[in-house]
Amino acid sequence: MTSLRPLGNSDLDVFPLALGGNVFGWTADEAQSFAVLDAYAAAGGNFIDSADTYSSWVPGNEGGESETVIGKWLASRGNRDEIVVATKVGSHPQFKGLSAPNVKAAAEESLRRLGTDRIDLYYTHFDDPSVPVEEIVTALDDLVKEGKVRAVAASNISPERLQESLDFADREGLARYVALQPHYNLVSRDTYEGPLQQVASRAGLAAVPYYALAAGFLTGKYRPGTTVDSPRAAGAGQHLATERGQKVLAALDTVAEAHGAEVASVALAWLAARPTVAAPIASARTVEQLPALLAVADLTLTDEELSLLTVASA
Repeated sequence: MTSLRPLGNSDLDVFPLALGGNVFGWTADEAQSFAVLDAYAAAGGNFIDSADTYSSWVPGNEGGESETVIGKWLASRGNRDEIVVATKVGSHPQFKGLSAPNVKAAAEESLRRLGTDRIDLYYTHFDDPSVPVEEIVTALDDLVKEGKVRAVAASNISPERLQESLDFADREGLARYVALQPHYNLVSRDTYEGPLQQVASRAGLAAVPYYALAAGFLTGKYRPGTTVDSPRAAGAGQHLATERGQKVLAALDTVAEAHGAEVASVALAWLAARPTVAAPIASARTVEQLPALLAVADLTLTDEELSLLTVASA
């Protein structure tokens, strides 16, 4: 049984792979989503990541489709208490920004769609510099005091605003962020490493990186001369043209071969071993895509292998 990891200073313990819910109600219909969720839970997974805006970018969708699918799954399986549900506020087309009234109204809608009385981990999706951190932190603290949210976190925020938020929460004795969701992977390190990671480390925040597989590039399926049928192919394929991308693929191939593992598993294992990281996020559209992601839970890389990947990705 894979051991769970503590999520920062919260009382939440999570599986070392967070299952991304962005595909639910988008590239995975309800039946596919249920199958992926069932397989993830059967493997010991307990950490599901969503957002109120998933998947508002799809024609005909309004946002909240992912939360609705997850809510139906939780209700049908009767396993709400076993799952750590994370969702985000601030980007839904009808609930933009982080003003206090908006945060509270959006939370009520997320609770309704998820069919639950509490959100385990509630992120601010994108910082809203037009709103003082004092207002944002107080609104989130109100939700915690009301029992509607267990722990709060931030995503897409500057080191300065993150530190300001933590300082205010500490000063006033309010709920403080326990986690941070940064853009971070082997071909995008400066999006987290440096001042942002330093703030997280000092404050004891757990990092839960998104784009952990660089939109699919770090699965190894993008190679010179190959064509991949995916909505994300253009974004992932661009890494092939860079020297870093090619070096990273070569290093991943070497380590994967040594372990008899998938390239994606190795990329996630490197990320999971980085300072502050509790659980990378990766999504699966089909059950067949899941084993390579779940393997991160039991794949331990040697110091030499970690160093090889770190140098290749520098």
